[in-house]
Amino acid sequence: MPKVTWILKDGKEITADVPVGHNLMEAAVAKNVPNVIGECGGCLSCATCHVYVDPAWYAKTGAPDDMESDMLEITVAERKPTSRLSCQIKAVPELDGLILRVPYI
Repeated sequence: MPKVTWILKDGKEITADVPVGHNLMEAAVAKNVPNVIGECGGCLSCATCHVYVDPAWYAKTGAPDDMESDMLEITVAERKPTSRLSCQIKAVPELDGLILRVPYI
């Protein structure tokens, strides 16, 4: 099971083992990660699970597709080069150690 860490604005870290195949929004909601809401339940229609992928991990998570990229244009927090919607990142063994930063508005 890959271990994923969310880093909050104040530097607090929340870490979870995420079952392979689960998306990282689901994992964040289960661990009560602040500001990762997932209002749409992972349907790619709300952008409330926006995260910043640590630059060292961005190539492994991949770039957003066109639809996700469009949704990232309407996030409340600033879109950055490593912005992703966590509902679109699936846990795979290669992401063990992944670091995500949670944007704050």
